[in-house]
Amino acid sequence: MFAKVRSSTFIDTLKVELASTSRNSLKAVLRDDAGTICRNYETNLEIGQPELTLKGLNDLPYGVYTLVLSQGEDEVRLRMVKRV
Repeated sequence: MFAKVRSSTFIDTLKVELASTSRNSLKAVLRDDAGTICRNYETNLEIGQPELTLKGLNDLPYGVYTLVLSQGEDEVRLRMVKRV
């Protein structure tokens, strides 16, 4: 596992802790409970970057989401809940 989430609940920002990896590109897809893509992020990580912060999620409705993080062949799925 190359990433884990600090907290499974969020309001407007998600913080993901990153393990050291050999690849520097990261793709993150946030899907709602119905499977619809709500946000799509792709970024290049700096060497030794300890976390990734996904901002601007305050316009999403409250509910259950799945955050899919991928680096090449590696993929992590995290269940998230947006709440007040």
